[in-house]
Amino acid sequence: MIRIYGMETCPDCTYVEDQVKGDDRYEIIDIGAHVRNLKAFLKLRDSDRAFAGAKSAGSVGIPCFVLEDGRVTLVPEEAGLRSRPAGDGSSCNLDGSGC
Repeated sequence: MIRIYGMETCPDCTYVEDQVKGDDRYEIIDIGAHVRNLKAFLKLRDSDRAFAGAKSAGSVGIPCFVLEDGRVTLVPEEAGLRSRPAGDGSSCNLDGSGC
């Protein structure tokens, strides 16, 4: 099973979540739903090098995918999904530059 860490208020996360609804190969973990989920995500983010680029860019690093082999990626295509098309006007960044 592929675990997906995200939040319901993140446009990139909801785009991914819409693709996996009803597909039991994926588990959605909303890091905003419970502090336990947030702590599990932060532990992963603090220890895995997959987040280096996100951290240096000031991004949270969601959606995050933990593949069946334990590898962590921030690339939806590596989890068999599609990335949200750029330029739809949605933004998570404080400066409004995107997610």
